[in-house]
Amino acid sequence: MSVSQLSQTVEQQPFFNVIQERRSVRSYDPEVKISREEMNEILQQAALAPSAANLQPWRFLVIDSQELKQKLYPIAFNQQQVIEASAVIAVLGDLEGYKLAEKIYGMAVDAGYMPADTAQSFVERYQTMFASMPSETVLQKISIDGGLVSMQLMLVARAKGYDTVPMGGFDHAKFAEAFDIPERYAPIMLIAIGKAANPGHPTLRLPMEDVAFFNEMPKA
Repeated sequence: MSVSQLSQTVEQQPFFNVIQERRSVRSYDPEVKISREEMNEILQQAALAPSAANLQPWRFLVIDSQELKQKLYPIAFNQQQVIEASAVIAVLGDLEGYKLAEKIYGMAVDAGYMPADTAQSFVERYQTMFASMPSETVLQKISIDGGLVSMQLMLVARAKGYDTVPMGGFDHAKFAEAFDIPERYAPIMLIAIGKAANPGHPTLRLPMEDVAFFNEMPKA
């Protein structure tokens, strides 16, 4: 079965199967390539994730050149998946993403989702609010949004028959320098994506009584 046929088969599986079958895969088939068209489809679906004020501050740098993956390899502490995966997606947070508020809310007006005066009030409110925030607060907010879009990206990839692993372990400063990342973009995580050469190990989760509480937290 070809990768495209497998992708179509997996894509038809129920959502809960996708969640349960997602694994963090660290060994990839280096012969499997993901086309730019399919990568754009994955990113487009991932970008349906929610974000604060719908400002969508995520940006994706897709590294699918073998030469650039070799360049990234030592920056990502020599993790082999960087070399073997079809691509590594750097999820970046745009510290100045609020500057696109006018475009975003203008699209909502054009689509008939809100009146122009409402959109303009949102633009003024969020641009003023984010522009006056300390950079640390903005970073915290866009990091949350970056985590949301990253999880959605990994689930979309699994639904299309691909495997992923999120990587927080890399030198952020060296990455920004090596890939000429402007200061407005904060690296959040790297996500290797491709086809597993070896399946990811199943993992266990804590029982719900250890992590979920109703109405009040335990005293100790």
